[in-house]
Amino acid sequence: MIILGVILLIIGFVTGISILWTIGIVLAVIGLILWVAGLLGHAVGGRRHYY
Repeated sequence: MIILGVILLIIGFVTGISILWTIGIVLAVIGLILWVAGLLGHAVGGRRHYY
């Protein structure tokens, strides 16, 4: 999810499409939150680790 967010950020920046930029930011932030929650040992989506 983080990688997809970064890809959308790059595509949105290069093409100037603001909706891709916004979706990229949202996906990257959600991915980082889930990654940190998984690192801290919290179950994410019924799984012990998220990656």
